[in-house]
Amino acid sequence: MWDQRYGGKEYAYGTEPNEFLVAMAPRLPIGRVLCLGEGEGRNAVWLAGQGYEVTAVDASRVGLEKAERLSAERGVTMTTVHSDLAAYDIEPGIWDGILSVFCHLPPTLRVDVHRRCVAGLRSGGVMLLEAYTPRQLGHGTGGPPVAELMMDEETLRAELAGLKFLHLQECEREIHEGAFHNGLGAVVQMVGRKP
Repeated sequence: MWDQRYGGKEYAYGTEPNEFLVAMAPRLPIGRVLCLGEGEGRNAVWLAGQGYEVTAVDASRVGLEKAERLSAERGVTMTTVHSDLAAYDIEPGIWDGILSVFCHLPPTLRVDVHRRCVAGLRSGGVMLLEAYTPRQLGHGTGGPPVAELMMDEETLRAELAGLKFLHLQECEREIHEGAFHNGLGAVVQMVGRKP
């Protein structure tokens, strides 16, 4: 599915970074940042341009090829890793930041990935996440077709236990990210620091 979505000439979700990431980036320590489900690289490339050492992981080789093109166009460097998140080893205690922007996974895998994210952060490391909530199904402006792939505040409190939440809220906001995120969206936003 993702190779097909990313196979077009245009960037499916645009080339500009996620607005929540840009707003919250000052809370992200400079250093090594892991971007989960990074697709065509818009967030990873932006972070690399801000001075972060970025590793972008995605299951779509097509998406990562476009991410590498975008990084070359912008004159920045990053590492791309072609891997399903079920198989990717999030090394414990080494990441200054972990980014998850609209990375919607089946519940069992999501719980496991979130547990590994908490373990993967060093002390003082920060995780930033934005995802659609089940209320998004009523908007039809992007995101998964089923509620079980979405998240809410309660879910994140449970799955990311071990982080100190600096910001955690559900809200609605206008999202204009390429052809597939366009219009009013129901989202949950989280910034958490590992003590």
